[in-house]
Amino acid sequence: MFVVIFGRPGCSFCVRAQSLAERLEKAGAIEGHRYVDILAEGISKADMEKTIGKPVATVPQVFVDQAHVGGFTEFDQYVRDNALLEQSRAT
Repeated sequence: MFVVIFGRPGCSFCVRAQSLAERLEKAGAIEGHRYVDILAEGISKADMEKTIGKPVATVPQVFVDQAHVGGFTEFDQYVRDNALLEQSRAT
């Protein structure tokens, strides 16, 4: 499982999403993650909307194995729903 986070500098939810991805990676729950700074990469909201297929109002936008999960809150809920941190502790 690989996580990609699209975010921007100064975004507290982007920092939280990246921190959660780092915890998952250290726990062995995911294979890795990549943080994409949308400002540095020149990615616009319109670009993300084309990829996601619906309007984008906020960052971060998180993908797990190329499937759009949502923002930080949805990513956190995805981790909880799939017990990713608990599974990695059990193995």
